[in-house]
Amino acid sequence: MINNRHRRALQLVIEFISPYRKAVIGALIALVFTAGITLGLGQGLRILVDQGLATESPAMLARAIGLFFVLVLGLAIGSFARFYLVSWIGERVVADIRKRVFNHLIDLHPGFFEQNRALEIQSRFTADTTVLQSVIGSTVSIALRNALMLMGGLILLFVTNAKLASIILLGFPLVIAPILFYGRRVRQLSRLSQDRVADVGSYVGENLTQIKTVQAFNHQPHDRRYFAEVSEKAFAIARDRIRQRAWLTTLAITLVMGAVGIVIWIGGLDVIHGRISPGELAAFVFYSLLVGVAAGAISEVIGELQRAAGSAARLFELLQTESAFARPVPQDRPAEITGSIGIESLTFHYPGRGETPALNELTLAIHAGETLALVGPSGAGKSTLFDLLLHFYQPVQGRILIDGVDTANWSLPELRRCFALVPQNPALFHGTVTDNIRYARPEASDDEVRRAAQVAHADEFIQALPQGYNTPLGDAGLGLSGGQKQRLAIARALLADAPILLLDEATSALDAESEHLVQEAMPALTRGRTTLVIAHRLATVRDADRIAVLDQGRLLAVGSHDQLMASNELYQRLARLQFRDEPA
Repeated sequence: MINNRHRRALQLVIEFISPYRKAVIGALIALVFTAGITLGLGQGLRILVDQGLATESPAMLARAIGLFFVLVLGLAIGSFARFYLVSWIGERVVADIRKRVFNHLIDLHPGFFEQNRALEIQSRFTADTTVLQSVIGSTVSIALRNALMLMGGLILLFVTNAKLASIILLGFPLVIAPILFYGRRVRQLSRLSQDRVADVGSYVGENLTQIKTVQAFNHQPHDRRYFAEVSEKAFAIARDRIRQRAWLTTLAITLVMGAVGIVIWIGGLDVIHGRISPGELAAFVFYSLLVGVAAGAISEVIGELQRAAGSAARLFELLQTESAFARPVPQDRPAEITGSIGIESLTFHYPGRGETPALNELTLAIHAGETLALVGPSGAGKSTLFDLLLHFYQPVQGRILIDGVDTANWSLPELRRCFALVPQNPALFHGTVTDNIRYARPEASDDEVRRAAQVAHADEFIQALPQGYNTPLGDAGLGLSGGQKQRLAIARALLADAPILLLDEATSALDAESEHLVQEAMPALTRGRTTLVIAHRLATVRDADRIAVLDQGRLLAVGSHDQLMASNELYQRLARLQFRDEPA
């Protein structure tokens, strides 16, 4: 019985296969053709024995052998066409599924990846698509071919000798029942083994991604022990699966060949007594073997097909995952954006933390072209405000306006073109230095990339790299200093040339020289733009036009440094404790 989950997954696979109907039809024709020739080999064997060997005529033997080679040649050509077309369909469909799933995943809201481990999704994404490729490109073909062989073989058994076929049919349940029983056990263990392998891959990826932290805390002995336990669990399940699979194979061979031996004995007595010809017995034995092998193959591939159904269902669930908030029909944003921002009664709760608002009735007006510093203790809502401006989350209530227009009605790509983000921990990707700067605007020319790097005071250190702008960067920019990463992030933001800059300042983590270079790049970055800065340094605060003080999601005060030092107790305390670069 196919449950709804697997039925929807099957519909998904059919949806991806349907554009390639011509290849599917060609593969089916080749499949039927090769199955027909294989079944025809039994009759060729009958002719070879009865007309070629029994008659002791060289001419008849040559004719029978000639027919046999014609059938073999046809089988070879048909098998080539079947294998090529089926494998091509498998690779093509899985490539399409991978693209569809990836394109869907990168549009999901960030909250989805906070609630679901990204490495687990990655492991499933690669493992499940690999299973589908194997099944669509091979297993389905094997299942259909053996189903045809099973049905055709049973029919030809009765055509060849109804008496012996009836004996085979009576003993068929005794042969198949144990095979199906063990096959079900193998399928269960296969699914469990797949889950454990995913756990192994996820754990490896997590540790290698955070390798510096692992080594800094000398955590390797614990990781070795834990990974050994995870690997041994996966091995134990795999060992059980292999043992059950071996028993299944042994049982299938014993039962099938035992049944064939009984048929040969009964048929041999009939040949001795002249009731059937030797060729008829040879053909019957051939078809018996075909039926037995086909039945065994089908019992094995049923497990693979069910495993593929599970994989398709998991991919289907990813495709069905929707963002936590639905947007209305998007409207185009104004062609020119000056960068004024209006925040009206903004309230937001993170999922699962409804009792504590991250932002609470926040109202703030930010003028076009001004620099506003956001200060406050940890958990005040500064980073949350950035996330809501970029619409990574949907506010519970309130509005965000840009140039007086509600941004809730803009398409996300159009909205996010208004912003350039320099995060506290700059995100660098696998690729060259140029690729990472050009990330903000892929169509930018090499000259534009170089000019952005020069303004960001990054050109000098880039030129000193082994291949300059073409130097490949490791994962997350491994090998670059914090200041170098920060200046690449500033160059990227400059290249984006957006009217609003979101700066999660990270100079507090830099050495004095790197901080000086980053600070020198700031005026060029903020000039002519509305800038919101999450401030950690007093120098940044004093350079701002205004300062907004946040605490527990609420806006406490807005003003200049001197005004807040005179009127706001929290700001005075933060100035003494948090802004460490000079006395408050």
